[in-house]
Amino acid sequence: MSKEAPLPPWGYAIAGATGAVIANTLVYPLDIVKTRLQVQVKPKLGQESVFKYHYTSTLDAISKILSHEGLSGLYAGMVGSLIGVASTNFAYFYWYTLVRSFYLNRAKTSTLSTAAELSLGAVAGALAQLFTIPVAVITTRQQTSSKEDRKGLFETAKDVIAEDGISGLWRGLKASLVLVVNPSITYGAYQRLRTVFFANKPRLTPYEAFLLGAMSKTLATLATQPLIVAKVGLQSKPPVGAPPFKTFGQVMGYIVKHEGALSLFKGIGPQIMKGLLVQGFLMMTKERMELLFILLWRVIKKMQAEKVAKKTVQILPTIVVKR
Repeated sequence: MSKEAPLPPWGYAIAGATGAVIANTLVYPLDIVKTRLQVQVKPKLGQESVFKYHYTSTLDAISKILSHEGLSGLYAGMVGSLIGVASTNFAYFYWYTLVRSFYLNRAKTSTLSTAAELSLGAVAGALAQLFTIPVAVITTRQQTSSKEDRKGLFETAKDVIAEDGISGLWRGLKASLVLVVNPSITYGAYQRLRTVFFANKPRLTPYEAFLLGAMSKTLATLATQPLIVAKVGLQSKPPVGAPPFKTFGQVMGYIVKHEGALSLFKGIGPQIMKGLLVQGFLMMTKERMELLFILLWRVIKKMQAEKVAKKTVQILPTIVVKR
């Protein structure tokens, strides 16, 4: 029988969400850059780009965004993005802990195979996406809008609903459900790498957690980049002259036809850099937050036990007198 988890699911969920918000705040400009690189289509001669200027690299994108939109351009849609990050990671870690504990108890084991880790991660990721994808749709629309067209969180949501109905907030859901393999690969690889390199360490140092988080995220990004590009294309406005995309197959087909197959990996540089830093910081912060919550949870349980014991001591004399 597996041992009782040192924290309830909500404890791991809060720790994971906190780590994710801190990590994404630190590298948010990279998120803007990778999103815009992924959504842009190389304009033909004489054709205008979606953003009125075409980005050729990460540094070129940063330079042009700063020049045309100012520093605030690198933080466009940040509030919505962090709400999405917090809710997605809270939901993911909550369901992951719940599903993992349930599986371990049913299987009467304390370890999982790589296949089981990946499968449980995929189930948790799918459940998280169902609840949180509307925020991702709104944030992507904000990030890919020009400075003149950019609106607030609720105004953008109204625009999406006006264009596609309420179901528009779940645009790209199928692609997102397929992409649950990304966090499942990430956390499955993290657990496996931890077993290989630090098998006998119950707690990792910040450096060790950062290293494993970065390695696992890089592997997951390389495996799923074409789907990431397709998802961003689905959730943003279509290129000039192109019909609205309905499936990620249509997005991928359009990209291959107009830019070639290698463009399915456009934005891979900032995507990996962002993923590497975010996952590294996330796992490093999450490990520290978990330790803090475990200590806090032990104090709460101890206080509850003392309270119960005190009540029992007060009740016992009454029972003895009655007898």
